Amino acid sequence: MQKNNWTYEEHILAFNLYCKIPFPKINSNYPPIKELAFIIGRTNGSVAMKLANFARLDPFQKVRNVSGLSQGAKGEEIVWNEFNNNWEEVVYKSEQILARYKNNSLEYSSDIITSDLPPPGKEREALVKIRVNQAFFRKSVIASYNFRCCITNIAIPDLLIAGHIIPWSVESEHRTNPANGLCLNALHDKAFDKGLMTITPDYEIKYSEKLLKETDKTDFENFFSPYQNKKIRLPQKFHPLAEFLEYHNSKIFMQ
Repeated sequence: MQKNNWTYEEHILAFNLYCKIPFPKINSNYPPIKELAFIIGRTNGSVAMKLANFARLDPFQKVRNVSGLSQGAKGEEIVWNEFNNNWEEVVYKSEQILARYKNNSLEYSSDIITSDLPPPGKEREALVKIRVNQAFFRKSVIASYNFRCCITNIAIPDLLIAGHIIPWSVESEHRTNPANGLCLNALHDKAFDKGLMTITPDYEIKYSEKLLKETDKTDFENFFSPYQNKKIRLPQKFHPLAEFLEYHNSKIFMQ
């Protein structure tokens, strides 16, 4: 195994994985960490420590008094800042690097659907980029919430959706930022997307008057009422930013 300093691309791949796995799973025995260690030719322990070191740069981990090595490496800061300053482009670059290290196509490495894509060309390239970034966003958001709905705590993967707080169609700058995401069950995701409910900047669940008036009383009591005015279950990484929640409250939510 290598003993030399970590390269820029290795830092990129480490942070890519940091985003995509639950925080409690950062240990040398977790299969995705072992896989990355094999790909880049490092020990399982060194990869686990590198991922843990990114916690020292995460403001939400600092609040929880979670940290890796107090000093860490300059490369960690460079990559952390690069991602956080341009999620859309750097995520895509990281997935391209990962595919190259795996000696796979980008489409295969990112596990995206390609059967309906047009022939090779600019249109296909644009669609591949969108799907690659969407796949990263989904994996990162759902992992941050440890594969549970932040409202109901349901943990059935097929029923979980990584929903955008600021809609995907509104602002490309935040499309791929995991802090612009919520892990929701399909019902609450649809209600959130339609503005029938919101989550306040202090993480309280609020329902619109429209939902209250137009929903059958029994249905409301069964599916919505138990969570009204309660706080969501916060993720262990990438807390939803107050400014994003404020946008949803003021622009999307039906008061």
